[in-house]
Formats: sequence, structure tokens, C-alpha cells
Amino acid sequence: MNRKVGIQGVKGSYHHGVAQAYFGSDVVVNECMSFGALVQSLETGESTDAVMAIENSIAGSIIPNYAYIDEHDLTICGEYYLPIHHCLMALEGQEIADIKEVYSHPMALLQCKEFFRAHPHIKLVEDADTADVSRRIQEQQLKGIGAIAGETAAEIYGLQILAREIQTIKTNSTRFFILSTRAESGVLQEETNKASLKLMLDHKRGSLATVLNVLSDCKLNLTKVQSLPVIDIPWKYAFFADVTFEAYADYEKAISILKIMALELKVLGEYKNQKQ
Repeated sequence: MNRKVGIQGVKGSYHHGVAQAYFGSDVVVNECMSFGALVQSLETGESTDAVMAIENSIAGSIIPNYAYIDEHDLTICGEYYLPIHHCLMALEGQEIADIKEVYSHPMALLQCKEFFRAHPHIKLVEDADTADVSRRIQEQQLKGIGAIAGETAAEIYGLQILAREIQTIKTNSTRFFILSTRAESGVLQEETNKASLKLMLDHKRGSLATVLNVLSDCKLNLTKVQSLPVIDIPWKYAFFADVTFEAYADYEKAISILKIMALELKVLGEYKNQKQ
């Protein structure tokens, strides 16, 4: 299968790094400047697979991406946890004192806010992608402008790193989903030990607690739960949950029970747990 993997951002971005780590260093990527464009590239067949950030250990969940996956019936085929190492970079020959503005993705800016408290002369500006800012700085020879991105972006676009490891929490990590429009993840059943689910429950006391009891009784571990409003029903919520398990049979038993209990149950993906 000739893969072309959609990434949010350009080469040198963290999405690009995940694509290389998951599919191989020679992977062919399709650069998309928004998550909406990323999803569209999958639906049109321009991309065979996609890498999508879903949560960060500092900034939390990227809520709109859950909605993208659900509404466009995408399949989660895998996951990847990437340690994030932010660097401040600019054109050669400059120092931090020369930098007036720093552009980057809103998540990157949020993750580095403590570093910039010590540099109040720098204005922080939100942008679409970490690496794309680095590319523009080089192409347009923008002096006085810095970017927050990974070291790879500095190498690709020939920028000087002014400061390394500027993220507030040094163990900062982002979780990414590997997505496709195929119905099956392609992961062998004997290797499958994690699943992502969407649940809609009766709005009554104890409904979520009952689900948690089912998971526990079937030897499943709930590793993540995220509520999301149901757009067309005010004050109604859907729950997105990740579960891990040792035996696929235990998971199948839990699913058969939840199908009866829930108003709606949707399996978003069954895959291999990358964080063992």
C-alpha cells in the first residue's frame, strides 16, 4: 500500500516527527495547515492515513478533534506519545534581546508561558503551526521574529536556537492518534489491547457509575474519559472513553453489555496501547 500520511503543519513539525516514528523515516507526508483540512484530505483520499494530536500532558485535551473523529466516522488505528522539547529559534546572529515577537501554535505558547515571563519585551502571537513559522522566518528573512518549535525545524530551515527546553514542564508530552477512513484498524486481534469508545447514556442518577462498574467487572481499565456536549440537544453530553485490557475476550464481553445499557455506543478504534 502506497501511503501518504496527512499531518497538521509542515515538515519539521511535531506531527511530522510522529509520522516518521510511526510509519518510517521515509514516509511521504501531505502538509495540512488545519485539523479541518487534515480531515478533508482523508475523506477525499488525498491522504491514506493521518496523524492528529488529541491531548497534551500540560494543556489537556484538544476537544474539537474528538468531534472531528466522531462526526466524520474516522477510525483510530493507533496512538503515539511524543515527548515535546520546545526551542526558541530565530535567524542567525541574533540574541533573545533582539527578538520582539514570537509566533507559534497556541498550544506551544501555552506550554512555554513561564519562560516568557522573564522576557516581557517579547510579544507572543498565535499561529497555525510551529514549523511553518520557522520556514517563513527563513524564507522572508524576518529579523526580530522568533519561533517556538522542535530542534528538527531549526535544522530543516536553518535557524539558530536561542534557548532549548523552554516548556514549563520538562516532561511535557503529547498524545497523537493515527487515523484512517478504513473500517478496520489493521491491528491483529492478539495485539489489540486498547480501544476508544463514544457513549451516550440516560440522563439519570448513576448511569455513568453503572458503566464504570461494567468496565471493572470485565477487567477493563479506564485510562481516559472526556465529556463533549451534543450539539443539537442542549445540556446533553456524550462521553469519549479509552479503555485498556489484557484479554480481547474481556473487552468483547464489556462491549456486548454496554450495547444494551447505552443509548448509543460507537467504537472509534481498537489498537495497540503504545504507553505500556
